[in-house]
Amino acid sequence: MGHFDITYKPYGNQAILVEWPAKIDENILKDIIIFKNKIEKNRIKVIVDIINTYNSLTIIYNTTIENIYDEILTLKSIKNQKNIATSEQNYLWNIPVCYDEKFGIDLQEISEIKKLTIDELIHLHSSAIYTVYFIGFLPGFLYLGGMDKRLHFPRKGSPRLNVSKGSVGIGGSQTGIYPSQSAGGWNIIGNSPISLFNVASDNPCFAKAGDKIRFAPIDFHEYQHIELQVAHGMYKLKKEMLDD
Repeated sequence: MGHFDITYKPYGNQAILVEWPAKIDENILKDIIIFKNKIEKNRIKVIVDIINTYNSLTIIYNTTIENIYDEILTLKSIKNQKNIATSEQNYLWNIPVCYDEKFGIDLQEISEIKKLTIDELIHLHSSAIYTVYFIGFLPGFLYLGGMDKRLHFPRKGSPRLNVSKGSVGIGGSQTGIYPSQSAGGWNIIGNSPISLFNVASDNPCFAKAGDKIRFAPIDFHEYQHIELQVAHGMYKLKKEMLDD
């Protein structure tokens, strides 16, 4: 996996920010998750939350950090511990997406600028396997890496005020699904009928950092069928266990 130069610095009075090289990289993600697991296994009672992004961990404490240097030394010591076994299992999730043009309102523009047919765009988007790097922006919004470079497309200069729940979008080198209606500047290419976030569930968001996502194209009739199943609590996402 390799060695990474990481930095530690205070982030306000009650948090420490740990940063890796600023790029989207699966090996960096693995290093971040291993470090996060080590901190959690050490059960430091004053830590209340650990938030990861593409290249950082923010470690939040329940009190003001009195001696930042001592706390950073503690974290460095934990980082250097031998890797610990974890029972956490990662999955490949199959998410149904309807790329019908009634949903994919930006498909035509991307097609023309990229000089790809709409069928080619859909194939490129749905044939990749994406990595979940972190969850943010909105509850249940999955930040995914691994999109084909031929689909990279800049965010809109003027964000839309209302993007529908389930909208599948492209923003720069990333793709993702809007878990709820929201303003947003990504280019919309389809819609998924599933619910990505359920506050009443033990695990409100089904996926976690390190999981994989694959988009499964469906037609509008199948979209309506799944939408009905979701509304009645009868739909279950397909998943496959990933090897370590």
